Amino acid sequence: MSLKRKLAVALAAVGITPFFVVMSAGTASAHGYISSPPSRQAMCAQGRVSNCGPIVYEPQSVEGPKGQNNCHAGLSQFAQLNDDSRAWPTTQVGNSVTFNWTLTARHSTSTWQYFVGGSKIAEFNDGGRQPAATVTHNVGLGGRTGRIKLLAVWNIADTPMAFYSCVDLQVGSGGGTPTTTTTPTTTSRPTTTTTAPPVGGTWAPNTAYSVGSQVSYGGVNYRCIQAHTSLVGWEPPNTASLWQRL
Repeated sequence: MSLKRKLAVALAAVGITPFFVVMSAGTASAHGYISSPPSRQAMCAQGRVSNCGPIVYEPQSVEGPKGQNNCHAGLSQFAQLNDDSRAWPTTQVGNSVTFNWTLTARHSTSTWQYFVGGSKIAEFNDGGRQPAATVTHNVGLGGRTGRIKLLAVWNIADTPMAFYSCVDLQVGSGGGTPTTTTTPTTTSRPTTTTTAPPVGGTWAPNTAYSVGSQVSYGGVNYRCIQAHTSLVGWEPPNTASLWQRL
């Protein structure tokens, strides 16, 4: 006799009608988000934007019904993500961008979709397959320039739910993230002649890294190009916006 059946018999014997609560594994587990270029929830988790609310602890949890056109999946606790009046830093990119998803639960996937201004600019169909722990897509921006907000959607195959990530981009010159101020030169990209600091050890999660810090990972050395606090899934090979291979 199963344990569940034995419990039912024991309860019935003392006049208690047994009942059992079935827990759904759907929204209780962790999921995924765009880690590079940093999405709004990644920016919050890195501490680059203040007063973000609980998203700083769970950037992977922006999950809501499919078909929405917002950054917070309709969840009130993550409403800050949908506030375009906040000073969201941008990542400067060209007209083709590689987006890296960090998945903390590998749900069977129907499609990955990318939108700008409500218009779908790319879609990748996984046909119900289970993805890897990291997923990469190269997306063309269709000749757009200037500052844009891109909405990425991960549609789950076997539930009516999807995960949402908004990424703020500066396409081409101008705007950009208010990071390091440099003196203009005649070259297209500022350079430095200072000696890089020595490698400071092996990369580790939950560690604060400043610009210029060097680490090793998988036998390769990397230099930090954006200050951040590391998280699992943000390993240097997976986050080109945070680490430069030496």
